[in-house]
Amino acid sequence: MRGIDFISDRLGYIIIYLVNIALALCVVELALQPQGVSLQTDNIVYIIILSLAGVCTYLLIDYVRQREYFLRLSGIRKHHEPMERISGLPVGVKKEQMIMMELMHELYSGCEERLAQYRKQQEQHDVFIRQWVHQMKTPVSVIDLLTQKTESSEEHVPLTVLQSIQEENDRLAHGLDMMLQTARLEKFELDVHVKQVNLEQTIRSVINEHKRACIRRGVYPKLTVEADVRFVETDEKWIAVIIRQIVTNAIKYAKRTADPADKQLEIKLSKGKDGVCASFSDTGIGIPEQDLPRVFEPFFTGENGRKVGESTGMGLYLVKELCRKLGHRVQIASIEGEGTTVTLHFPPSSVLHDILTR
Repeated sequence: MRGIDFISDRLGYIIIYLVNIALALCVVELALQPQGVSLQTDNIVYIIILSLAGVCTYLLIDYVRQREYFLRLSGIRKHHEPMERISGLPVGVKKEQMIMMELMHELYSGCEERLAQYRKQQEQHDVFIRQWVHQMKTPVSVIDLLTQKTESSEEHVPLTVLQSIQEENDRLAHGLDMMLQTARLEKFELDVHVKQVNLEQTIRSVINEHKRACIRRGVYPKLTVEADVRFVETDEKWIAVIIRQIVTNAIKYAKRTADPADKQLEIKLSKGKDGVCASFSDTGIGIPEQDLPRVFEPFFTGENGRKVGESTGMGLYLVKELCRKLGHRVQIASIEGEGTTVTLHFPPSSVLHDILTR
């Protein structure tokens, strides 16, 4: 800040100070008149000079104290220095400057946190896109090989080939659906409608969608419903996405054996202490104990990801995020080699309303 700018900012105070001096001289002059005495001109000039010297000294000291602060602030504005340089500004010498610096530091910290979150989200998005593209290349390549095989053969297309094409097509559809749902997470609040949903009907609908996959893998789903627990407060579309992902995982990680006991999927709706519970218990390959704490992390595939090539590490992350946004809870328990149980907890309507309105 230039000296003239500094003075112009305080011009009002200077004028008031000079007016007060003039008023004080007038009062003294009026008080001396009854005695027939008057202030001499040289005394008036002397008083004015002393007063001006005092105020000028104060202004000079004040300017020197604040000069560094003003110069750094002007430099940042003039040269478009990065926001990080704000942290290097002097604290300031006045209360308002100190308060302003505290606010600027708080704003800067908030911006840094949000920027870090955006960078993390972008990194996760980039990783997901790369993994998703890699996963989609496999079914496309398989379908291409199968079609080439049928084109070169003059015989009737075997049923097994058509089934393989259908299976790869289902994988493509599932991958595209997961990509779409993950992209919608960022604008979730624009696409949610909580109401009374028939959970039993939704589960049966999802099972019917996966009928072909269940038959191919030999998985036997069984649904048990206790009385008066069919309806829950949730979003019909998003809860279907959650259930679809859980059922898909149960099919994907089913054991590759001929024993029907190793391919059970038991779904149970029951009344719990804090609302309705929906448990999905399979007898698949299970999850290693060391991987359990991380199964809800994005892109985490663990040991099972090395066994099953189509793992993306995004399925359970999607389930966790959707449950959190809907006000539901999800728990998972598993024993390696014996199976996995995923439990969804639906709180009562009043509790859910409090959660969603926070």
